[in-house]
Amino acid sequence: MLDPLAPLIRRLGRPRILVAGDLIVDHYVFGDVDRVSPEAPIQVLRVASEERRLGGAGNVAHNLHALGARPALLGVVGADSAGEWLTRALSDVVPGGVHLVSTPNRPTTEKTRFLSRARSQQLLRVDREEPAPLAAAIEARAVEAIDDALEDADALIVSDYGKGFLGPRVVGRLIAGARRRRIPTFVDPKGADWSRYRGATWAMPNRAEAAAATGLALRDDAELERAAARLVAELGLEGIVVTLGPDGMLVKRGNAPAVRVPSVFRPVYDVTGAGDTAIAAFALSITSGVEPVAAASIASLAASVVVGKVGTATASREELVDLVSGAPREPKIVTAIELRRAIEARRRLGQRVVFTNGCFDLLHAGHVGFLRFARAQGDALVVAVNDDRSVRRNKGSLRPVQPLSDRMEILASLEPVDFVVAFGEKTPLRLIRDLHPDVLVKGEDWREKGVVGSSEVESWGGRVVLAPLLAGRSTTRVIERVMRTRDARPRCR
Repeated sequence: MLDPLAPLIRRLGRPRILVAGDLIVDHYVFGDVDRVSPEAPIQVLRVASEERRLGGAGNVAHNLHALGARPALLGVVGADSAGEWLTRALSDVVPGGVHLVSTPNRPTTEKTRFLSRARSQQLLRVDREEPAPLAAAIEARAVEAIDDALEDADALIVSDYGKGFLGPRVVGRLIAGARRRRIPTFVDPKGADWSRYRGATWAMPNRAEAAAATGLALRDDAELERAAARLVAELGLEGIVVTLGPDGMLVKRGNAPAVRVPSVFRPVYDVTGAGDTAIAAFALSITSGVEPVAAASIASLAASVVVGKVGTATASREELVDLVSGAPREPKIVTAIELRRAIEARRRLGQRVVFTNGCFDLLHAGHVGFLRFARAQGDALVVAVNDDRSVRRNKGSLRPVQPLSDRMEILASLEPVDFVVAFGEKTPLRLIRDLHPDVLVKGEDWREKGVVGSSEVESWGGRVVLAPLLAGRSTTRVIERVMRTRDARPRCR
C-alpha cells in the first residue's frame, strides 16, 4: 500500500514560483591526493576534473524545476566568467523567466571546493564574494525589476544567503508586491534581524537561524515552540517551519500547537543545499494546496534525497514517490536500448548519471557500501553486470557462482541502484560510450590497474571517482571461506 504522501506528491501542480535571492556558483575541483608538498606540510591535490553547479537562489530554482514547478528568478550577477556561466546555466532550468541585474563592480559569488575524488572529502573551500549591500544605483535597478519578475507568479521565495542582494528596500518591495497579488511569500532567512521579512507568509529557518533571531538556546521542544510562536507573532507570519537536520522539522502555524515532522533516515554524504531543496518542496506543496504538516513532510523527504548526494543537488518528484512507496516507477532491469531511453528522460530532468560495473557474484557488505557511495555521486546509478560467459572469461570456469538472472535481480532490489543492465564484452566500454555517464565509479583497487572508460568520460567533461573499499570483503574471500568450512567439516563414516 502506498504511503499517504505518494498521491499528494503526484498531484503537485506546476505553479510559477519566483525565487528572489543571492546567486552562488558552486565550483567543485576533484582530484587525487597521493603526496605531501615539499614546500609546506600540506597535501598536494592533482586535479582530475572540475564542475560548476547552481548554488543559493539558483539551487532553489533548480530544485523547483526538478520537482515539476515553473520557476522564475531575480538576482544580481557580476560581469565576470562566473556570471556568464550562471546566466547560461539558469536559462536551462528557469522556464518562468530569468531577471538578472548585472553589476560591474562586485564579483559573482563563487564557492570553490577542493575534493579528493577517492572519498569525495572536502580538503579546502575558497570563497570569492563581496557580501556588502548593493550600491544605490544597482539596488534601484533591482527594485525596478521586481514588478516584472512577479508578473503571473503564483508564489514568491526569498532566498537570503546574506550576500547583500536582499536589503530592506528590495525585500520590502518583494513582500509588498506579493501581498498586492495575494500570493504567498516563503522566506529562507539569514542573520539576527528579521524585521525586513515582516509581512511574509512562511519562514523556514534552521535551528541556528531561529536561535539567532530570538536569542533562545533552543535546547528542547518547549524552547523551539516558544521561539517559533514569537517569530510568527512579531513578523505577522501565517506560520514557520524550523528545520532540525536529523531531528526532522517543527511546524508552527498561527496559534495552533507545534507539530514535529520526523526526518527520513538516509545515508548522509553532503548537507550542502539541503535547505534550498526543503524550501522549494515546501513552497511548491503549499502553493499546490497541500496542508502545512504534509507539506513539511514532503520537504523533509526531498531534503533526505539530496543529502545522499555529493554537492548541491536536486530531488525530483519521481524520487520522492519512489522513496515513500517503496515501488520503482520504472523497471530497474533493462536492456541497453531501454536504458538509453530511460537515461535520456533522466537528463531532461537535469539529473547526473553515474555508471559502475562488475560481476557482483555473491553480494556482500563491501558491495552494498560501494553502491551507496556510487549513488551519492549523482542522481541515477547504472550498474552494468558481466553476463555469465563474460565472468567465466575473466574469472575462470568455476565462476560465476550465481547466474546472471539472480545477480541482476539481487542488485535491482537494492535501494541505491536505479538501473541494472547486462553486457557480454570483456569490458563495458561500449556501454560507457553509448550512455555518456557524468560520473564513472570504480573501487580504489583499480587505481594502479587503470579504469576502463576513464579517458572517454573525462573527454566529455565527466569525472572518475575511486570508491573506498571495505577491508577484508571480497567475493573470492567468501568463496575461499566456504571451501575451508566444507573441507573442515567432519565426515560421516
